[in-house]
Amino acid sequence: MSQANTTRPPDHDLGTLRGRIGARLHFLFIDHQLLRLFWRNTHEIAPGVWRSNQPGPARLRRFRARGIRTVLTLRADLPRSYTLLEARACARLGLRFVRGPSLAARVLLPRDRLLALEARFRELQDAKPLVMHCKSGADRTGLGAALWLVLIEGRDVQEVLDTQFTRARIHFPRSRAGVVSHIFRAYLREAEGRDFRSWLLTDYDPDRLTADFADWRDGRGRWATRR
Repeated sequence: MSQANTTRPPDHDLGTLRGRIGARLHFLFIDHQLLRLFWRNTHEIAPGVWRSNQPGPARLRRFRARGIRTVLTLRADLPRSYTLLEARACARLGLRFVRGPSLAARVLLPRDRLLALEARFRELQDAKPLVMHCKSGADRTGLGAALWLVLIEGRDVQEVLDTQFTRARIHFPRSRAGVVSHIFRAYLREAEGRDFRSWLLTDYDPDRLTADFADWRDGRGRWATRR
C-alpha cells in the first residue's frame, strides 16, 4: 500500500485561474483588504521611510508614484494570499519586495529576532525610499518603526514611544498587543545612562518583560505608583 503524499501545497497557486480567484477572494474578505480599501494607516516616520498597513496592488502603484522603491513586509513569510499577491504586484511594478524578519503583535520575540531586523534595516538604508508594513500597520509595524527610529535614526526613545504607539496608529497600550510598546517603557525605567542597543543586548528578556507588562497594566510591583 503506497504512502499518501502529506506534503501541503501552497495555499493559493497563482499559476492557475482557480488559484488566482481564490487568492483574491481570501485577500479581500478573509485578510480584510476590503476594509483597507478605505482605511490607510500610512505615515512617513523619517525622510524616505514609511509605515503602513497591508497594501494592495492599487496602493503599491501609488507608492511607486510617490517614489518608494522597496517594500518590507513584517508579516509571517507563508504562502498565503497577502504574500503571494504582494510579491507578484511588486515584481510587476519594479518594486523590491523584502520579507521580514517577521514580528509578532502579542508576544515578545527573542533578542536575536530584533537584532536580525536591525541588520535588515541597515541593509536597506541604501534602498530608500521604503515602506514597512504588517496587516493593520499598528503593533508589529509600530515596533518596526520604533526600532528603525531608535537604532537607525538615533531618535529619543520617549519621543518614539509617544509618537509611534498611539491610538491614532491603532495601537492600544493596555491591550495584549501593548506588550510591544512596553519594551521601550521598560528601557526608559531601566536605562541608567545606557543607550537602547546596550540595554537590548544585556537586559532584554521576553519572559521578564512580559511579566513586567502585566504588572504595569495592573499597577503592581514597581509600577504600583506609576500609570
